[in-house]
Amino acid sequence: MDNALQQFKNLVGIKFQLHNSLFTSLPFHRIEKTGVLLSLFLIHCEEGYRKQQSPNDIISSFLKQYTGYTKEQEQLDLLFRFIQYAERQVVLFDALEDAAFKQVHDVNGTGTLKHLASEVIQSQKQDALAEKLKDFSVRLVLTAHPTQFYPGEVLGIIHDLSRALQEDDTAMVNLYLQQLGKTPFLKKQKPTPYDEAVSLVWYLENVFYQASGRILSQLKADFPDAVNAKNPIIRLGFWPGGDRDGNPYVKVNTTKEVAETLRKGILKCYYFDVRRLKRRLTFKGVDNVLAELEQKLYTNLFIPGHKTDVTSAELLEKMRAVRETLISQHNGLFLYMVDSFISKVEVFGLYFATLDVRQDSSVHEKVFEAIAEKTNLLPKNYTELSEDEKIKALFNLSPLEDAAVLGNELYEDAIETTSAIKDIQQYNGEQGCNRYIISHSTSALNVIEVYGLFLLSGWHKGKVKADIIPLFETIEDLQQAANVMKSLYSIDTYRQHLKQRGNTQTIMLGFSDGTKDGGYLMANWSIYKAKEELTRISREYDVNVVFFDGRGGPPARGGGKTHRFYASMGQNIANNEIQLTVQGQTVSSNFGTVDSAQFNIEQLIHAGINNSIFAAKKNTLTDEEDKLLQSLADDSYTAYTALKNHPYFLEYLMHASPLRFYAETNIGSRPAKRNTGAKMNLNDLRAIPFVGAWSQLKQNVTGYYGVGTAFKKIDEAGKWKSVEHLYKNSLFFKTLMDNCEMAMKKSFFPLTAYLSKHPKYGELWMMMCEEYDLTAKYIARLSGSTDLMHNYPVDQLSIQMRERIVLPLLTIQQYGITKVRELDENLVQSAQKDSYEKLVMRCSFGIINAGRNSA
Repeated sequence: MDNALQQFKNLVGIKFQLHNSLFTSLPFHRIEKTGVLLSLFLIHCEEGYRKQQSPNDIISSFLKQYTGYTKEQEQLDLLFRFIQYAERQVVLFDALEDAAFKQVHDVNGTGTLKHLASEVIQSQKQDALAEKLKDFSVRLVLTAHPTQFYPGEVLGIIHDLSRALQEDDTAMVNLYLQQLGKTPFLKKQKPTPYDEAVSLVWYLENVFYQASGRILSQLKADFPDAVNAKNPIIRLGFWPGGDRDGNPYVKVNTTKEVAETLRKGILKCYYFDVRRLKRRLTFKGVDNVLAELEQKLYTNLFIPGHKTDVTSAELLEKMRAVRETLISQHNGLFLYMVDSFISKVEVFGLYFATLDVRQDSSVHEKVFEAIAEKTNLLPKNYTELSEDEKIKALFNLSPLEDAAVLGNELYEDAIETTSAIKDIQQYNGEQGCNRYIISHSTSALNVIEVYGLFLLSGWHKGKVKADIIPLFETIEDLQQAANVMKSLYSIDTYRQHLKQRGNTQTIMLGFSDGTKDGGYLMANWSIYKAKEELTRISREYDVNVVFFDGRGGPPARGGGKTHRFYASMGQNIANNEIQLTVQGQTVSSNFGTVDSAQFNIEQLIHAGINNSIFAAKKNTLTDEEDKLLQSLADDSYTAYTALKNHPYFLEYLMHASPLRFYAETNIGSRPAKRNTGAKMNLNDLRAIPFVGAWSQLKQNVTGYYGVGTAFKKIDEAGKWKSVEHLYKNSLFFKTLMDNCEMAMKKSFFPLTAYLSKHPKYGELWMMMCEEYDLTAKYIARLSGSTDLMHNYPVDQLSIQMRERIVLPLLTIQQYGITKVRELDENLVQSAQKDSYEKLVMRCSFGIINAGRNSA
């Protein structure tokens, strides 16, 4: 670890200082003066917060002390230049971290495939591994959730800048920095769902395609008898274009268009790979096969009307024949290239990533109310029927000839989408689109309603080629999930459907809304317990259950050290597959380069396999540990609920944070709240802006609040030793605390300390600050250090450096929020109000991007 830290200091810390100085020599308007003033401003901020000054005071005194600007417009211009400069500093830091990835991370160490190979061989567990790999896989589902503030052009610059930094090509670094200086960071228009899809397809083509091929080839090389060709181990999912929950801009045509883009994307990758193979495999008996394949792929890609000319089975058959010829006639020359290509086809087929469909259960409910009212397909008194009677009626549905009869675009889309799934499967293969996720699932009826949609759109009963996936999110829903699934498993027709789907039921569990609803400890514990109960019920009914985790970037949304959570699951939790969402920043920060993607995917594969083969029994909580965690969760939930129910809780967030400006950032196609017409309330507010607003306030309450109170109660009851025992012996609890430390490391209460004496919000601010201090005190007792994240020195230093870069932005943002608020409160019409609002919004970009997993 000391070596990794030194490498980080050399390759990131020192290089950042060196290349940062290049910014001041860029030939742009007033940039040199901006760089010098920004350095002074950073020091001024640090000194100001030590003196307990407010952001307003800090900026006012800086402008007076270091500039001659007296006009408001001049002052605003300088603050905007600070933002532009700091944004580019963040990009430089990102690029340096990406460039140094292999030197800073032990790519052959703990948690990698090489480490797994040595573990398996040393313990002679090859047979256990082969058994595990029959059905184990890791599914990463890329979502369109708006936490990525870099436009595509800037992501491209980061990619190229990282390469130039790796190669120490100073001339190109300078050119890319100039390009960066001229490239706008602001999106003038909201992206469409299709735009979001295209930006993520870039990662599929440039990162996941290469990384997945490498991993599968390595697994096959290390364990040729264990890897099952029918189970590719790595699977990718995709939500942009399919996720219509709360997004009115996703229509059936969007879904079809995105599916076509995914298909073309993978065919393009295959086409270029075959061309590369052609340059090497110039031998008799293989050159002609590759030439034919190249022409076929070209025809499929570029000539209209040839969509069904190629199949993944045909690609595999031809490449395996090439492989045999290479071995038998050409000494196996360039065999590794052929093996890599075959691995990629096994992973990606003709679909690249499975396009998931998602909609809210309330929409489905309304569709069937309309069906009952406007057609004869359901009884007219459908709404008055019991749940069992409704389920029976839904199973007897006939196809709806014309969805337009419903007279509602949303209802029409629900039916047309299930019909479109059949079309997508025809061209992309069944894996192209075969999962339908139901948000806010609270009953077996919610699942059967989706089955009913398939019947309405022409699918035959017993032949629906799609998995219907309920999503449980709130604390109450998680606690009721097992009862819902028990009811569902008791329905004969649905059991027949499951048999046809490999007797497997996927269940999605949402971390984001759970944390918003119940706080950090209770949300994580509720999901853990729900998984145990759902595993027990599913085993009782002889159903293979697979958990799909809706995780965001930060600890408050199920992120952080994610692979360690999967390594910590005990034997009472089904572990056949690891499925999780990868959102916004997490895509670029954890999977932004081939090296980082390979490393992080390997960590997840290792976590699942290692836990199953070596550690499941050890990681299973004892009854005493279970009771202790339940007690901690209950106490933290009580504390968090008291905070959440404070009459000014949401009002405070609106007052002090940039929450109200989220919708104007143009970073995502989806509205910031579900019910766009109503006044803001906590239920409608989406978890991403909720958690993101707290992270920009540097208070991160959803990552720690209630933990300190829970520890204090246990301590006062004389049971602190049991918590210490849990910390030392439970990987699950240790990971929970490590992630809590990360959320706290990214908090900075001096930023908002001026609110501590506010007549209305002072009490709330004090509650949060005191809970932070209490939690920090008890975590220090557990970890043996008052230095948060001391066990992860590289991550700790990275966060410290990033937080220092954005301190001026945080200060400017609070200054802007205060100015807008003052103008609103005094009913003053100012020409500058628009500029202050833009100031707040622009700061968000740099703050969120620097956090890398802050929303």
